[in-house]
Amino acid sequence: MTAPKTNNRLYAIPENKVTPLSMAVIYHSNYGHTRKVALAIAEGARSYAASSADETFAVQSIDVRTLTDADWAFIDAAPLLVFGSAVYMGSVPAEFKAFMDATSKRWYHRQWHGKWAAGFANSGGLSGDKLSVLQQICLFSMQHGMNWVGFPVMPTGHSEQDINRLSSFLGLMTQSIDAPPDVTPGQGDIDTAILFGEHVAQVLIDQPPKFVFQSSS
Repeated sequence: MTAPKTNNRLYAIPENKVTPLSMAVIYHSNYGHTRKVALAIAEGARSYAASSADETFAVQSIDVRTLTDADWAFIDAAPLLVFGSAVYMGSVPAEFKAFMDATSKRWYHRQWHGKWAAGFANSGGLSGDKLSVLQQICLFSMQHGMNWVGFPVMPTGHSEQDINRLSSFLGLMTQSIDAPPDVTPGQGDIDTAILFGEHVAQVLIDQPPKFVFQSSS
């Protein structure tokens, strides 16, 4: 991959320009468990936006396996992107990696530079190498010049009913056992996902991106 040209510049968004706030939760889910988490994150974001009386805040949950042109347009316009997947062999699944690779032209033209980014990972094991996936997603976001949002919520304990029971601060971690999505992940993990959605929405509303990237080429 050829590095992008350096004759580019950052410039501040004019004060009289209204930038609509929106958030895309972009995920891969084979069996529905990670989708359940993605929908909970979106629910939390909508809840926080509603409590902030921000009626223009838009949230979409987008499955990378069924991406449409309209989905890509929403992703490109959204100032906050939340990425998530299950853990396959210590990494993101091939389909999610294909989505990452499909953004290479956006990387070259710095289309996502300055956006907020966050991540989540789900696996069957309590550890399940979820940290590896979060680090992979974080590095992907850094490649794009995005700004990372962590998860600064302290664990309330380590039972299945507790908040952030897996003690993850880089992003959201959840666990699902070998059961249908209506059973697992458990309520504690879903409540944590909702809280994570509230947190990232708060960051976006309180601190919308101040810069956009413009290529002079």
